[in-house]
Amino acid sequence: MELTFWGVRGTAPVCGKDQIKYGGHTPCASIFSSKREIMIIDAGTGIMRLGDGLIKKMGKKPICVHLFLTHFHIDHIMGIPFFGPLYSRKTRIVFYSPLIPVKTKKLLSRLMESPFFPISFEETKSEKKFIKVPSNSFHIGDVQISHIPLNHPQGSYAYRFRENGKSIVFATDTEHPEKGMDLQLVFFAKGAHIFVYDSTFTPNEYIQSKKGWGHSTWLEGTKIARQAEVRRLYLSHFNPSHLDKEIDDIINSARNKFSETYGAKEGLTEEL
Repeated sequence: MELTFWGVRGTAPVCGKDQIKYGGHTPCASIFSSKREIMIIDAGTGIMRLGDGLIKKMGKKPICVHLFLTHFHIDHIMGIPFFGPLYSRKTRIVFYSPLIPVKTKKLLSRLMESPFFPISFEETKSEKKFIKVPSNSFHIGDVQISHIPLNHPQGSYAYRFRENGKSIVFATDTEHPEKGMDLQLVFFAKGAHIFVYDSTFTPNEYIQSKKGWGHSTWLEGTKIARQAEVRRLYLSHFNPSHLDKEIDDIINSARNKFSETYGAKEGLTEEL
């Protein structure tokens, strides 16, 4: 599998000379399987560059995209109207979400309703299919996909992608329990080669004023990473107010607790 981050910022996109290193786009990542099936996790503004790259790479060949939505908060879907392949007859997009298909289609359609966007979701030319993720694991080619619910306002999902004994886990929007750890997530992430975790707040920010907001900290991520015995922890869903220097400090602090900690960055690719 080949993992690429296209957007790692939470809540809202940002731009500035002190927010370049990790990027300013909202959540989106892609996974290419060994047989080149295309899986996308979330559709924040980062999906724009991914879409441009897919069109250029595929040329005139048809594209089949499997798009997994963790939830429907605006920062995780706001890039859909700007996803180039959405407008091509040669594209087939399969949308996966926790909701029944008719509900998923309705919510995505509202995103492009008049007067907020000049073209409706239904008018776009791509072939679309909507799937509620099954309660049990399922496969896309040789990739096994499973999921669990997370603690987040209106709900969110963590996804695990496994191929050839290697696995990637995304848990980008979740709030840890007041006491102890999310043991369901620990079990879900057990032995993962890459574990992507919500680091929206610092521990001090969380304690002072962010409890109940549905997000976590780098410290909680390191606790889960150790307990689950993951290979590498990637902190993500960075606070839009955090500058590059602050994120550097967060990653360095996390490495004192779990040495294999890294910061997710736009354009960063990891092969498993």
